[in-house]
Amino acid sequence: MTLQDILAEATARLDAAHLAYGHGTTNAHDEAAWLVLWRLGLPLDTDLNDQGNKPVKDADAEAVRELIVRRIETRKPAAYLTGEAWLQGVPFHVDERVIVPRSFIAELIAEGGFDAWLSPDTRHVLDLCTGNGSLAVLAAMAWPEIRVIGADISPDALAVAHKNVARHGLQDRITLLESDGLARCPGPWDLILCNPPYVNAGSMAVLPAEYRAEPEIALAGGDDGMDFVRTLFRDAPSRMSDDAVMVLEIGNEKDHFEHAFPGLDVVWLSTSAGDEQVLLVTAESLRRFHA
Repeated sequence: MTLQDILAEATARLDAAHLAYGHGTTNAHDEAAWLVLWRLGLPLDTDLNDQGNKPVKDADAEAVRELIVRRIETRKPAAYLTGEAWLQGVPFHVDERVIVPRSFIAELIAEGGFDAWLSPDTRHVLDLCTGNGSLAVLAAMAWPEIRVIGADISPDALAVAHKNVARHGLQDRITLLESDGLARCPGPWDLILCNPPYVNAGSMAVLPAEYRAEPEIALAGGDDGMDFVRTLFRDAPSRMSDDAVMVLEIGNEKDHFEHAFPGLDVVWLSTSAGDEQVLLVTAESLRRFHA
């Protein structure tokens, strides 16, 4: 068989299984390409048109088939099967102790999507709900002058984050901390990044199996998805510097967010998923809202 043959076979099998995507790919072909290239030990950016006629040994083809069967039968995200996910071209270790990193905050960091709101004195950055540490790592890469605290309530998640901080040689600039929300993060912070649990109860009840394979604590946000955010907004003003900003991802929960925080002045940031996934709120706006 050729590489194109085994890719076509894998794509057809994934497509027929009616799986859910969204953990790095959006369709059966891209998911198949990821799994095929990984199983064959080929770079994930391999030009499939140029290398499509590359022969695949029978034993390697069978190994690919076994991996595709695992993806179908377990309904686990591909990243859990490969042990790796990529965000903005940067590789990160993942396993079932953390959700698969996919935050749109990552692209905003890489593209300078909120740089205009940062103070020239921005130095102290908190990545709250850090999970596998990917946003903390990307922030440290983007802004060499900052120091980052990555905080999470889950010791298991922090164990994975430690691997990624070490993998990218950022131990001197990123500190990882176990904290329930802001409880152990007094600040003051110049920038807070947060991709919190925000999925509302109704959506949690109908999540596909791929999403249910992830830690529920990192997804479930209560009846309207805003439980964590309410506590965060209550505690954050006293922990933010005067010119500080918070960048918060809320996914598809804009209606619930606006109902929970009527009158709060926020800026909706543009991402590849649209203008309703990630918001920016200043310390001044939060203090005025509470006042």
